[in-house]
Amino acid sequence: MRSPLPLLFALGALAACATVSPPEERAESPVPAAQQKAAQQQAQLPAAHRYKLKIAIGRFTNETNYGRSLLTDAELDRIGKQASDMLMSRLVQSGQFLVLERTDLGKVEREQQLAGVEGLVGADTLVIGAVTEFGRSVGGKTGFLSSTKVQTARATVDIRLVDVRSGHAYFSAKGTGEASTESGEIAGFGSQAAYDSTLNDRAIGAAVSSVTSKLVEELGERRWRTDILEAKGGQIFISGGRSQGLNPGDFLVVMQSGATVKSKQTGFDVTLPARPVAQIRVVGLFGESETSEGSACELVSGALPIPVPPDLFVTDER
Repeated sequence: MRSPLPLLFALGALAACATVSPPEERAESPVPAAQQKAAQQQAQLPAAHRYKLKIAIGRFTNETNYGRSLLTDAELDRIGKQASDMLMSRLVQSGQFLVLERTDLGKVEREQQLAGVEGLVGADTLVIGAVTEFGRSVGGKTGFLSSTKVQTARATVDIRLVDVRSGHAYFSAKGTGEASTESGEIAGFGSQAAYDSTLNDRAIGAAVSSVTSKLVEELGERRWRTDILEAKGGQIFISGGRSQGLNPGDFLVVMQSGATVKSKQTGFDVTLPARPVAQIRVVGLFGESETSEGSACELVSGALPIPVPPDLFVTDER
């Protein structure tokens, strides 16, 4: 009788060749080589001084059929809330914005009542979005004494940015992400793949990461602005301080908003370009938190009418 050892060694060798890839996730954002080179060159340049915009995340829903039922309402939209929380966390971690809480606004207002505080800070831009695609697929191959199984989850997140002053949706973007896991088995040896529920979370996370990079790039092009609190005794006090990136010695521009006229061609109101009226320099900072901070400035050139009219605002020099 022939020894079974050679057969066992052969099966062991086959099992060793059965590779099992670990779970992976990726965001689909192919970038041409020319754009990659331009991005690398830009990254080598000195970083421009940028002030932080105030942004808030508004409605964020699940528009797919996954995870929905007749008993699901806005309070039970788990996927929509998950995507919203992921996006907010990534924006906070970027350190480039002042992110205002809006999704749990009721809880914030209740805590303000308990603390005896009234009022909320207004945002410059509102982020609205939805999970518009989500699905799972199972694939693999089956051969003589061997089989592989691949589980893949795919998600797409759409967002748009809204200017809170005009209500105009000025930017939209889409991010798609995938997460997959693979298992293999040969002659009973190897791993067996059960349902991996974490793929859902990783796919949504990859999609949110993809769209966040586009959102950050677009918001980086938006011009920061703030208001004049008071002009008194040769000093100009403005909203915003160290949390928004302001420092003593910074030069800012006081602008006067252009008139708003109705276009006969479109029927919409059109605001004419603002014009500069003065240049100011930050000389000091005050306030204890990012919601109560301000800056004391001095006039460098130009003139400010007293009292300060409401159509004046302060912005960065570009």
